[in-house]
Amino acid sequence: MAKGKTNAGLKKEDQPVRYSDEELEEFKEIILIKLDKAKKELELLTEAFRHKDGNTTDDTSPTFKLMEDGAEVTTKEELGQLAARQQKFIQNLENALVRIQNKTYGICRVTGKLIPKERLRAVPHATLSMEAKLSQRN
Repeated sequence: MAKGKTNAGLKKEDQPVRYSDEELEEFKEIILIKLDKAKKELELLTEAFRHKDGNTTDDTSPTFKLMEDGAEVTTKEELGQLAARQQKFIQNLENALVRIQNKTYGICRVTGKLIPKERLRAVPHATLSMEAKLSQRN
């Protein structure tokens, strides 16, 4: 499909069934950049969770120690949740790379239609078109 054209103006039989190798390569580059950034962020979260700086409440008076320990537990829980979400995001990006390799990337798993490039650039691990995503809410 020529650059600048959209699928909207094409008849159903003229619409492409998958993205070209060049287009897949463009998406692969986007995903690899996001994947690298996501892995670095996960590493930071993991280091923060482990509290490598040794900043504990061992030398604090008992009254403040209880409050500090409670805050520390809450912070660790939040960091754990953020790390879990980041791991899921990384897995989704890696799955997208597999779909690129299989040449099934960008095909909505519900409608079978191509997901618009704009959506894939914004959410490169998307497996649903907006049409399918919105219909799930109803």
